[in-house]
Amino acid sequence: MENQTVITEFILLGLSRDPHLQVIFFLLFLMIFSVTLLVNSAIILVTRTDSNLQNPMSFFLSHLAFVDICYSSVIVPKMLENIIGKQKTISLEGCMAQSLLAFQVAGAEVFILAAMAYDRYMAICDPLHYTTIMKKEICRNLVSGAWAMGFLYSLVNALPLLNLHFCKSNIIDNYSCELPSVLALSCTQTLTNYIVLLISVVVFGFSPFLFTLISYTYIIATILKIRSAEGRRKAFSTCSSHIIVVGLFYIAACFRYMKPSLESLIYLDKVVSIQYSILTPMLNPIIYSLKNKDIQNALAKMFGKCKFFK
Repeated sequence: MENQTVITEFILLGLSRDPHLQVIFFLLFLMIFSVTLLVNSAIILVTRTDSNLQNPMSFFLSHLAFVDICYSSVIVPKMLENIIGKQKTISLEGCMAQSLLAFQVAGAEVFILAAMAYDRYMAICDPLHYTTIMKKEICRNLVSGAWAMGFLYSLVNALPLLNLHFCKSNIIDNYSCELPSVLALSCTQTLTNYIVLLISVVVFGFSPFLFTLISYTYIIATILKIRSAEGRRKAFSTCSSHIIVVGLFYIAACFRYMKPSLESLIYLDKVVSIQYSILTPMLNPIIYSLKNKDIQNALAKMFGKCKFFK
């Protein structure tokens, strides 16, 4: 250790070294980031101001939109800076902060998605008790608990990082500081970190997923018992957007974190990472707004009042 250089910053190689592709990537991800901020902000605004959207699902949706803004903001600005910058570096502290903030936001997101699944379960499987159980206080507690679990998820992975030293290569072949990529560069023993990461992913990732899966198993069983074809269609319509969002997030995240780390799959890793950390925050509000007529009407009413759109 004494004869090795201690690393204080990392080099993020990004998606491509081709200058022409870098210009294309910069414009593309700048557009995606702008759309993410605009659409999610619009969802937050209409769900907070429109009287027809003062319900538990809209409350959860507004917080999911805020989480998506945070998630995208953790990754994309630094990514854009490195694409156009000559020095594509990030400090050691900045790299750790980016990785742990991503854990915080991702942890909050999966638990908010689980709360939304519980809301749909109560609305479809036990509608008589829905209004008495899904009160504002309960909804606020569920969202607060989601952020608390996200913080705990980040904290348990942060503590083992305090003992790590970096003195090997400082090159990360990616556009962000994902924890597995950072751990691979450590010159100290990282077995504890990988064990903590695996256990925390199971506890904080799969437990809300299992809860969501069980909720939708009951929901689908209840929907299939509805005699009216129109009733079944409406019930599936209210749940399909949530199922799509959950599927997009979990399938990509599980592939990225649970598969073996192979050099031959590095480009596939980048594509999958883009899907759940950059594209999903943009797609979530679009999917919900396309599937929810109340949100469509509220957005149309809000933009209709703006002189810019007249």
